[in-house]
Amino acid sequence: MTQPQSASVTSPILSLGALVRESESRLDAAGIDQPLLEAAWLVEHVLKLSPLMQRVNAERLISIAEWEQVRALVARRVAREPLQYLLGTQEFLGRDFDVTPSVLIPRPESALLVDEAVRRCAQTSGATIVDVGTGSGCLAVSLALAMPTARVLAIDASAEALVVARTNLAKHGLGARIACYHGDLLAPISKEGLTGQIQVVISNPPYIADEDVATLQPEVRDFEPRLALVGGHDGMKVHRRLLEQAPAYLKPGGVLLMEVGLGQAAAVCRQAEEQGQLHTYAVLQDGGGIDRVVCFEKKDVSLWPSSR
Repeated sequence: MTQPQSASVTSPILSLGALVRESESRLDAAGIDQPLLEAAWLVEHVLKLSPLMQRVNAERLISIAEWEQVRALVARRVAREPLQYLLGTQEFLGRDFDVTPSVLIPRPESALLVDEAVRRCAQTSGATIVDVGTGSGCLAVSLALAMPTARVLAIDASAEALVVARTNLAKHGLGARIACYHGDLLAPISKEGLTGQIQVVISNPPYIADEDVATLQPEVRDFEPRLALVGGHDGMKVHRRLLEQAPAYLKPGGVLLMEVGLGQAAAVCRQAEEQGQLHTYAVLQDGGGIDRVVCFEKKDVSLWPSSR
């Protein structure tokens, strides 16, 4: 029997160039900011061809299965699912980290936390550092690699997030060096004998106010984990709890570093000063000039004047 001509196999829509153009058009119509770039990345994810090689091989015919895989990813992106979740990875401080919808996508401004922690520990060998709300583990990994003698502990309230964190620890060769704990804020290390022993507590806590969730971009609002985003009526519920808990674990002169949202720095600093065990020594701005990281140092009570 004569085999029928397979028009679909030679159809222009099944050329690589046509697939990229179609993907770009669909993303552009959905309001994606960089449709051509994102189309190329999604095609690269499926075909393992860089954007440059996609242009060089624009006339190459692709299989129906490949075409359908790319179209499925494009459809998810059109629905505003974050590109990072589709690709399964995000770069942070020059390293790739696995990400899933169980963890917050790492943002470049969080590098301020790492830089300040490293600066504070520059003269301290064997410092103990705790990453509260580790998520993907990007902060813990970055700190451990920057300070080979440091002891790094990573805590998260989400068991699913810790699965991702452990994957990233192993990916960067740190599976045996960074200890992971499951639980609420600093409670999981309460029996580890660390009272007054920690040099740095670092955290990127949830800081979106409840009423502001609806105003977020759909990529954030509808896909990133609410536990890592929303911080109560004013967005600072977790900050207040860490201000209460951290002093018991910090050494005198130890520091608590926390990321904050737009307009929150002054209120968080005021809370720390009123609490009395910490003092604000810096507020760090991100690349957009926003007060992004608040830095607190534990007061040395041995230097306080005695009451008579």
